Amino acid sequence: MYHKLALTIIYTMLFTTLGCFEDKKDIHKEDDVVQTKEKGESLMRIKTTHGDILIKFMPEIAPNTVNRIKELVKEGFYNGLTFHRVIPGFVAQGGDPKGNGTGGSGKKLKAEFSDKVKHKKGSVAMARSSNPDSADSQFYISYGAQPHLDGKYTIFAEVTEGMDAAEKLKIGDKMILVTLE
Repeated sequence: MYHKLALTIIYTMLFTTLGCFEDKKDIHKEDDVVQTKEKGESLMRIKTTHGDILIKFMPEIAPNTVNRIKELVKEGFYNGLTFHRVIPGFVAQGGDPKGNGTGGSGKKLKAEFSDKVKHKKGSVAMARSSNPDSADSQFYISYGAQPHLDGKYTIFAEVTEGMDAAEKLKIGDKMILVTLE
């Protein structure tokens, strides 16, 4: 693992120095296959005591929600907040500054429901009250398929790495640092 990380760092330094990157692309080497990924805030990293959770945004599904979450991350809103609701086999929910499920940032979002995505293990969606347009800053990570939630909550991202860390979360665990990549 460290060998792959070292190669990634070397390749990144080499190609960046030589100017081989386009402005919006990054390149890395994994298993001898060169892959590219979009740069510029397409990922959110949540640092926890159990490890990092890497989340990929889906702006093509929920553009307004993704933009709002990015704004909140840039403001440092999520840093230090807790996961106030953790139900094994169901979800881990956080993003409430009050820490009890009743708070938010103060800006409600219009729902962006889509039949193109379904709740599955690693889906990240907005929490809300009974009003479909009441999502604010709280989100949840689904621990598995939740077909009863499909089409009723805005799915805006998915966990791409660190699902094992997400599944170790307990009520009160903090989002130590939340950043965009």
